[in-house]
Amino acid sequence: MTENHPLVLIIEDEAPLRRYLRATLQSFGYRVEEAATGEDGRSLLLQLSPDVVLLDLGLPDGDGLELAQEIRGWSRVPIIIVSARGKEEDKIAALDLGADDYLTKPFGSGELLARIRVALRHSAESAGAATEPVVEIGPLRMDFASREVFLDGLLVHLSPNEYGLLAVLVRHAGKVLTHKQLLHDVWGGVPAAQPTYLRVYMASLRKKLEPDPARPRLLITEPGVGYRLKA
Repeated sequence: MTENHPLVLIIEDEAPLRRYLRATLQSFGYRVEEAATGEDGRSLLLQLSPDVVLLDLGLPDGDGLELAQEIRGWSRVPIIIVSARGKEEDKIAALDLGADDYLTKPFGSGELLARIRVALRHSAESAGAATEPVVEIGPLRMDFASREVFLDGLLVHLSPNEYGLLAVLVRHAGKVLTHKQLLHDVWGGVPAAQPTYLRVYMASLRKKLEPDPARPRLLITEPGVGYRLKA
């Protein structure tokens, strides 16, 4: 295993789960570092600059949500929450505070690896994005070159998955995109990425882009079919 292999930082207080994650990731060529507390995780993150962070929410020295928000304040490293909290509001809170993905315990190794691949792909696309046009739709302005989104002239922070979802909708503005198409285009066929999972990200996007998320003007639901961006 060389330094060219992606480095995953696990911040998790359960030793058996850390051992499982380490064994799984190393068997697929990833480098792995571990921390059992938020403080140790923060220190390793600063020292090592990992490619992906797997972060538990129930840490012994603080809430992982607060740590995710802190990390996002100074780093763009992909953060995948790994938690037993499975309620939709917990997922939305984590995404709003800067997490890029959310994996509910228990989970399989295939799902974990797929989520990591998606996170790494989005991170690479963000780092090496080619020059693309700026698209303006109503109050929304999307700069594909800088991967920046503006609403009424103000910069809006989006996670990589939120950005990916919005980018697909913008590129097909006015067209109805099915759940299946969006899941494939944004998450690349991740097995656990179901319509319920998609709704979590759409709800998060609406909170950031719609004046009244309950009555969206831009991000329109087509019941039983999918979503479209109103052109």
